[in-house]
Amino acid sequence: MSYVHKITSQTSVMETARAETCLITGGCGYFGYRLAAHLHKNGAKVILFDVIHPKEDVPERITFVQGDIRSYAQVASAVSGVDCVFHVASYGMSGREQLERLHIEEVNIEGTRNVVEACIQCSVPRLVYTSTFNVVFGGQEIQNGDESLPYLPLHLHPDHYSRTKSIAEMAVLKANGTALKDGFGILRTCALRPAGIYGPGEQRHLPRVVGYIEKGIFKFIYGKAGSLVEFVHVDNLVSAHALAAAALTAQRCHCAAGQAYFISDSRPVNNFEFFRPLVEGLGYPFPTLRLPVALVYFAAFLIETVHRLVAPFYDFQPLLTRTEVYKTGVTHYFSTAKAEAQLGYRPKEYDLDEVVRWFRSRGYGRKRQSSHVSRKVVNLLVVAAFMAAVLSFLPVVAS
Repeated sequence: MSYVHKITSQTSVMETARAETCLITGGCGYFGYRLAAHLHKNGAKVILFDVIHPKEDVPERITFVQGDIRSYAQVASAVSGVDCVFHVASYGMSGREQLERLHIEEVNIEGTRNVVEACIQCSVPRLVYTSTFNVVFGGQEIQNGDESLPYLPLHLHPDHYSRTKSIAEMAVLKANGTALKDGFGILRTCALRPAGIYGPGEQRHLPRVVGYIEKGIFKFIYGKAGSLVEFVHVDNLVSAHALAAAALTAQRCHCAAGQAYFISDSRPVNNFEFFRPLVEGLGYPFPTLRLPVALVYFAAFLIETVHRLVAPFYDFQPLLTRTEVYKTGVTHYFSTAKAEAQLGYRPKEYDLDEVVRWFRSRGYGRKRQSSHVSRKVVNLLVVAAFMAAVLSFLPVVAS
């Protein structure tokens, strides 16, 4: 092949890539919009499909379509003519959302089935599904696990979100190789299993953590000091999704078709030590009191029980759920070797400095210093109240 012909061929491939149309379910969320911006920057036309409107004006070549993945008709209408679907939308990841079982099932299972079926009927050739570590994790210790691990049996999931995400991922991967309508090729699918997402402007986990810090609730930590978990910076996750979509194409020999991949920063860290720069960066002391996981898990169980009883009258935000306790206090981390080998994934190193700056630029941070004595008093009161709440539910032995 001549040099000129080679350059012409490469240009042709790039022009084809630029003309691609990608649809992102949940495209107005934190990660979805970040992914959209990356795809748009690289020349793709992007459709944001979401029940909520974008929080900012969308640039040219990005289109917003308001819709609900629980409606097959709305999904099918949106994906018509699309080259690749990134199915990011989900529900029930954290907090009180984890306790809304019916809504979780409707979005995560029925919504995913609608997306898969719409891809088949509308001849969309590629589908990248955003899954979760939790499809294999249910509170057991996992060190450097890989994709050979079996799905956690559904009845062992202590939360409905993880159970439904597992069912959804299995449905997406099972659909790989399905013939598209009217003979337009086959559907190729893959699933990415990310760790907890962080980055400046993250809207789900970090604001809740900072809220606890600012309200003086973050007064103890739990679990072993050596327990390790993982996180993934939003831009690393964006990169993984773009690489996965490319790996479903003929140019990459469809090497990702039917595959699942763990995605993280590849830097296991203690959950609470990970957040230390955020706590101290906002001017607050880092807690020194460490409680056993079992005690905190039991307290979370009681909180969930109370929530179920009073939710019809007062839908409060639980301090912690059982799933959040084991996800933050029990060792579980996974190898990204498969993603690196097959997708070309190369996670960059990030820290929480940009996150701290983001919160400080919006007025967060300690405004004044309390005395050392008053901090001790507050700490003791919080711990005493916590222990009293736990002990109040223990059975009383009759004399």
